[in-house]
Amino acid sequence: MKEQVAAGVGVLPGTSLQRVCRLLVLLCAVHLLGTLVYYMAGKELNVFQYLRENQQHDWQNATALPVELHNCPETSPLLVGPLSIEFSIPVDLEETKKINAEVRDGGRYTPKSCIALQKVALIIPFRNREEHLKYWLYYLHPILQRQQLDYGVYVINQDGQEIFNRAKLLNIGFVEALKEYAYDCFVFSDVDLIPMDDRNIYKCYNQPRHLSVSMDKFGFRLPYNQYFGGVSALSKDQFQKINGFPNEYWGWGGEDDDIYNRIIFKGMSLSRPDAIIGKCRMIRHNRDVKNEPNPQRFSRIQHTRETMNSDGINSLTYKVVKIEKEQLYTKITVDIGLPKR
Repeated sequence: MKEQVAAGVGVLPGTSLQRVCRLLVLLCAVHLLGTLVYYMAGKELNVFQYLRENQQHDWQNATALPVELHNCPETSPLLVGPLSIEFSIPVDLEETKKINAEVRDGGRYTPKSCIALQKVALIIPFRNREEHLKYWLYYLHPILQRQQLDYGVYVINQDGQEIFNRAKLLNIGFVEALKEYAYDCFVFSDVDLIPMDDRNIYKCYNQPRHLSVSMDKFGFRLPYNQYFGGVSALSKDQFQKINGFPNEYWGWGGEDDDIYNRIIFKGMSLSRPDAIIGKCRMIRHNRDVKNEPNPQRFSRIQHTRETMNSDGINSLTYKVVKIEKEQLYTKITVDIGLPKR
């Protein structure tokens, strides 16, 4: 009896305790295993994320490496040919800025995909032609970008209301533009002339270039063979060779013929695009006040050979009144003095 009781007391409680302990050990093992699996899964995820992020970082670094640029092609692949030019719809200058977002302050632009073959300064003689300037900027900026030029636009504004002097303003534009950048080509353009074909490249050639050869004003033909008005291009060397343009042509007319004479007298000749590519439109307008025909123009043209070495860049005098950097152009207002008495 004592043995049975002893056996009962010794066996039953011991058996239950062993089972409880095994169950606890099993639960602990399961918990430990679950914790280990969760921890390892998290580590694997972190390793995967680390590798992915570093691969992405390396790819971004690889794409950020500088790309070696080559020279732009002689003929831009972006040209579209003949253009529709209209002056009946007003131009919104703010919209023009948005369209030409890559143009930097001062009207500067450089191609991103290649190295431009020339650095071109576009010089516009100016006074009281704000509406015409809007059209010029609207049409010319996209054209110049498609031509893959490294260019800047300079509006040379004659201060005051005295008699206008186009050629002297062009000389000033040449000098002022070179203060800002190492331009090697200069395109001199009236503000009211727009090319009708972007294959008429606004750049310099082996000979001075007349670009506006076929104007609607003249029935799309040259008024005479020696005509050099409207839009022209000269390299820095060509311009300096002829001592720039004359400073003493006050009022309308004559300076273009004087410039033509300078070119011929220095042993150069004109180059031109053909009459189709060289088409351009003029914004019709009345003659400006204080820009009446110059009564001395015919006499001065006859004496170009005697005056060209003393009247030009080497005799240029003026005073800069103000320089304004707009997004689409640099406006330089200048005091050019008065005609000699």
